Amino acid sequence: MRRTGIVLAALVTLFPLVDGGARLVGLAPYVEGTPRFGYSAALAPWIGLSLLISTILYAIPRTTVLGAILVTGYLGGAAASQVRVGDPWFLFPVFLGVVAWAGLWCRSDRIREVLPLVS
Repeated sequence: MRRTGIVLAALVTLFPLVDGGARLVGLAPYVEGTPRFGYSAALAPWIGLSLLISTILYAIPRTTVLGAILVTGYLGGAAASQVRVGDPWFLFPVFLGVVAWAGLWCRSDRIREVLPLVS
């Protein structure tokens, strides 16, 4: 189960690292897409930085719970932004958030004690 959690966490970590990094360095598709969701293109690097910091915290075992909370918050905002503009991909960030917590649940005995999903 721990290996499954590590694989899920790696998959969840990969996407936000790429997305956050692309926004931070100013890759055109990411920066140009930001106004489509109602945010200034000037905010793209800050949005990317917040995602990178949250994802790095999620990837570090000692801060993984804090990172999961922050990544989930970011993904909730992303889903809300997509719903607001009628983007049909709004379920992707929701799915990513669920997988993030599933990975954490599989990796951590402490999380399984707090969230006993199976008897």
